Amino acid sequence: MASEPPPLPPEDEALLDRLATRVVELHMEVPAILALETSKPMTVIASQALIFFEPMIQSLFRFTDYRRFTALVERRDVIESLIRRIEAEAERARARRDETRRASGGRPR
Repeated sequence: MASEPPPLPPEDEALLDRLATRVVELHMEVPAILALETSKPMTVIASQALIFFEPMIQSLFRFTDYRRFTALVERRDVIESLIRRIEAEAERARARRDETRRASGGRPR
């Protein structure tokens, strides 16, 4: 019987929220979700790959946040949480775009 993973501290929750928001701002939600879903079975290896690609990814995170994220990625529940956050943020962004279009007289998608 598997035990429940420990809850995330508020600073880790905030980090995941910021990451989800940034992914949606860059319009990268589909590739990000695909990559996260694909890496679920290999979370430890994915975490190590993030360390390898650290120089390229540093443009998205501050150094301390990036290191904390690489540790979080080892947990499957965190990956699932991040996917849900990206999906929710993408939905909010779509709703804001639709509202802006309606307000300006355009048609929503």
